[in-house]
Amino acid sequence: MTAPLTIAIDGPAASGKGTIARRVAEKYALRHLDTGLLYRAVAVLCAAEGIPLADAAATGARANRLDPGDLERPGLRSAAAGRGASVVAAHPPVRAALLDWQRDFAMLAPGAVLDGRDIGTVVLPEARAKLFVTAEPDVRAARRWRELSKDRDIAYRTVLQDIEDRDARDAARSDAPMRQAGDAALLDTTQMSIEAAVTEAIRLIEGQLAA
Repeated sequence: MTAPLTIAIDGPAASGKGTIARRVAEKYALRHLDTGLLYRAVAVLCAAEGIPLADAAATGARANRLDPGDLERPGLRSAAAGRGASVVAAHPPVRAALLDWQRDFAMLAPGAVLDGRDIGTVVLPEARAKLFVTAEPDVRAARRWRELSKDRDIAYRTVLQDIEDRDARDAARSDAPMRQAGDAALLDTTQMSIEAAVTEAIRLIEGQLAA
């Protein structure tokens, strides 16, 4: 039996990793999981149910009850959900609760592309191909601002501060911090269009799969 093909794509917020991951999944006819949605869903559910986001045990218990349907809840792409996700993602009980969820998804045939912040280092350390997608903070903030401003009035400086704060939290957390896996290819999308970034991502992945 052929082992499922697993591809890990990590990187900070608004680096382009989500769009790249979806396009890569289409290229290889694999399923795709935006793992950030899991943490966003936990944060949104906890906030709705009055569970303090700073409470590691309580948020971990809620993460254990996460249902696939929770990923369809409205508001998961909001800036507030992103900030909340960064808070709950720092809690070891939350990460432990969602680890098997992610691995089980990835190991179903024919495989999957997972994007997040610790896929290549923790969730799928044996992934067949790995990318770490990044871009300069001001470029990422501009991308996110354009996305968010479609729905509401929000200042660019607020988005940039959110991006910088989240980068700091994600990189500094003690459990599964965001970092480039040693065997991951680096893809800096600062000066790239999304089409150019997808083309380069596929080139890098093809090289890893052929090795």
